[in-house]
Amino acid sequence: MSLPQPSLGGAPRREAVPFAFVAEADAFRSNVTPPPPVRPSRSELAGRVLVGLTVVAGLVGSLLFGLPALDAGSTPSHPKKSEASQSR
Repeated sequence: MSLPQPSLGGAPRREAVPFAFVAEADAFRSNVTPPPPVRPSRSELAGRVLVGLTVVAGLVGSLLFGLPALDAGSTPSHPKKSEASQSR
């Protein structure tokens, strides 16, 4: 009993497939149709819209609060000094 030897290139050799077998593949497809997708109810749609609006509002709010902190051109009008440095 001899085992098949791999080719020198490392890739396994493909066996020939008769064309008739490939052509008959369409005949074996299932004729069962899947059930139609379930449409979401009004409350589910309202919940999805509210979640989406909450996410968008959070992103807009973070931009509104974060952009002033990222502004490099603004400097404080008075330098901050700690209480410990004032008592010296």
